[in-house]
Amino acid sequence: MSLRPKQAALAAVFEEYGIKRGEFTLASGRTSQWYLDGRQVTFRGDCVHLVGDAVMEAIAAGGGCQFDSCGGLAVGAIPVGLAVGLASGRPSFAVRKEAKGHGVGGRMAGPVTPDDHVLVVEDTATSGGTILEAIDALEEFGCTVVGASVLLDRGGELGAILAARGIAYFPVLGAPDVGFAFGS
Repeated sequence: MSLRPKQAALAAVFEEYGIKRGEFTLASGRTSQWYLDGRQVTFRGDCVHLVGDAVMEAIAAGGGCQFDSCGGLAVGAIPVGLAVGLASGRPSFAVRKEAKGHGVGGRMAGPVTPDDHVLVVEDTATSGGTILEAIDALEEFGCTVVGASVLLDRGGELGAILAARGIAYFPVLGAPDVGFAFGS
């Protein structure tokens, strides 16, 4: 199966700037011989449009998803949310790891409201812990999570977890698309 145009372009910039080879411990606690440092791509001004367009392409290929705003857990999701906001014309937001104790407080940063239907985004996922943490925080805040998208699904497990929660899943790339087995 060949990659869609934005998928192929994102895979190429991941290979050029983001994929590292060596011995790594992942956020999931697993070890791996490869690592995607997604921020080496998502924080690049010359890649912002590609990131947003690739997510929107994945959503369209997956049957579509209507959302009011998009974002995810700080820090990895912030540039992805901004890129998707740029590509979709919708607001983006960030979910803080813990509530802020000053200003307006809370875990949400940016224009997200409790009644929003939201798309949760992330740069990469192995077991999906970061995405699930953001989903839980958003649901507690009062949002309806209608979809989730990652730029690279390393583990191949997240789709089933999200399906069990009734959340549509739109991965842009899977580990095999960049030359690795799921879970490797």
